[in-house]
Amino acid sequence: MTTSDPGQRRAPIEIAPEDFRKAGYRVVDQLAAFLETLPQRPVTTGESPKEIKNLLGSKSLPEEGVALGSLLDDTIDLLVNHSLFNGHPRFWGYITSAAAPIGAFGDFIAAMVNPNVGAWLISPVASEIEAQTVRWTAEILGYPAGCGGLLVSGGNVANFVGFMAARNSKATRNIRKEGLAQGNGNRLTMYCSAETHTWIVKAVDQYGLGTDSIRWIRTDDKLRIDVAALREQIVNDKAAGYIPFLVVGTAGSTGIGLIDPLPVLAELCREFDLWFHVDAAYGGFAACLPDAPADLLGLREADSVVIDPHKWLYSPLEAGVALVRDPDNLRSAFSHTPPSYYKFDQNLEENPINYYDLGPQNSRGFRALKVWLAYQQVGREGYVRMISDDVQLARRLFDLAKEHPALEAFTQNLSITTFRYVPEDLEQGIEQVESYLNLLNTELLTRLQRGGEVFLSNALVRDTYLLRVCIVNFRTSLADIEALPNIVVRVGKQVDEDIRPDALR
Repeated sequence: MTTSDPGQRRAPIEIAPEDFRKAGYRVVDQLAAFLETLPQRPVTTGESPKEIKNLLGSKSLPEEGVALGSLLDDTIDLLVNHSLFNGHPRFWGYITSAAAPIGAFGDFIAAMVNPNVGAWLISPVASEIEAQTVRWTAEILGYPAGCGGLLVSGGNVANFVGFMAARNSKATRNIRKEGLAQGNGNRLTMYCSAETHTWIVKAVDQYGLGTDSIRWIRTDDKLRIDVAALREQIVNDKAAGYIPFLVVGTAGSTGIGLIDPLPVLAELCREFDLWFHVDAAYGGFAACLPDAPADLLGLREADSVVIDPHKWLYSPLEAGVALVRDPDNLRSAFSHTPPSYYKFDQNLEENPINYYDLGPQNSRGFRALKVWLAYQQVGREGYVRMISDDVQLARRLFDLAKEHPALEAFTQNLSITTFRYVPEDLEQGIEQVESYLNLLNTELLTRLQRGGEVFLSNALVRDTYLLRVCIVNFRTSLADIEALPNIVVRVGKQVDEDIRPDALR
């Protein structure tokens, strides 16, 4: 191993300020050109996993370093020529928003200063920026500004934070000390519908309650949780000796954007002294709209709320927020006696915010900066306008699907519209035809995703396979939406010609 004189150390990973400046200018120019050409690019190249893997090759870790300029050029070439672009105006596949450019500056600045936002002492300004970001997030939702909260990676982890706060608050014994009881006696139970995101299964698995602790409540004709069935299940469980502790409401389901009757759920939780948790990871930000549905505004009554800036606040990944009405419930769930080497609060005149006390991480990146910058660049009015535009575009698509003779509109909630392609010569309602339509639309989606003109996803509503468009994209225009039906029908006709002779005999 070769070494250098420590007194004359020049670490290989260091970049001299002038070289950094030169490389930075070049990267910014290349990425600005990428943004400029993005609308003309395909949404995705449609390359196979093997083709993408072959781009990197099977070479071993290099023994010696590569020149900075060529390394950055090659990396940008890989990413801008071989990616799926969720910032493309016609990306409507999943609930990942187009990323605001200011978020890139936020991540860049955060990475260069590199605060560890686990304790105030080692991240004083960053900790206060995160606290302000949490307050502003609560404010835009109409949630109590005095709540506790923190930024995490996304909806799953944010939901875990709310789940742990609920478990520790409503358990009838000291779970931290005693652990979970075995068998059905004293078993904690929680309640959600089949439309609830899969985070709930991960939560009970990771935190030891087991999937038998989940009560899956049936849904009504709008796929919302059936409150009467929920009440009946809670009563029956209490009579059987179980310990109901948590009800999960959804504010914008992943599939079709439905909103549970949150005000009614809040009232029921107060009646039975249950923790009311709302997964608003997608739909919550629509609460800022003047015409926000009354059911959605019920999230303001929750004990905990989850919301993802990278879903509908146009923040780059990763950015999720967990809000808990009473900050003490976060500390009760996550604060422990710190080890002896944690000397973060010595010589401080007041008790600062230490995020290692409020969540599962000790070492934490500075996720809040990109969200904080965007709040200030855009303001409440800017977000109201952009979110409202997304909703209006989704409604326009629903109307276009209703009007088109070869399309069947199904659902429209928030900024999600679902529909399917139905050849005009097929008679709906016949079992064989319905089965074929599911097959047809499945293959149609595959070709649309590979084709690069648009990128959609799917939803399954009562065994009907649907094309799903979710608009959380500030670059999408009315022209993009109006072009979609003809694209779907053109590709759909080709798929129908290709597969019907074998599928419908």
